[in-house]
Amino acid sequence: MAFDHIGFNVADLARSRAFYAAALAPLGMGVLKEGEGWAALGRDGQLSLWIGAYGPAPGPVHIAFAAPSREAVRAFHAAALEAGGADNGGPGLRPNYAPDYYAAFVHDPDGHNVDAVCRQAGE
Repeated sequence: MAFDHIGFNVADLARSRAFYAAALAPLGMGVLKEGEGWAALGRDGQLSLWIGAYGPAPGPVHIAFAAPSREAVRAFHAAALEAGGADNGGPGLRPNYAPDYYAAFVHDPDGHNVDAVCRQAGE
């Protein structure tokens, strides 16, 4: 991985925390730490995503999370929609990206494009 973690402000911390906690759970991620005005999510003790309420939310960003399987991609998509995300491309192969690029895309509560990607063949 080229970066240690990424962080940005969100318009409504409680809403975004609930969204990311639910959407990323199928990928093995959850809220690892939080404090006044912020929450950090990750897996295995490694923080990967920091969200905060210390200013305005930025313009749309794109974040792609690695998924361990195509089933996890499908579960991410379903959980993200259930948590209030907006569909931006259902689970499926994206051969225009790569032959084995299986992903699903949603918009989070602030309109950021969030996706889960599995690059393993099969399933």
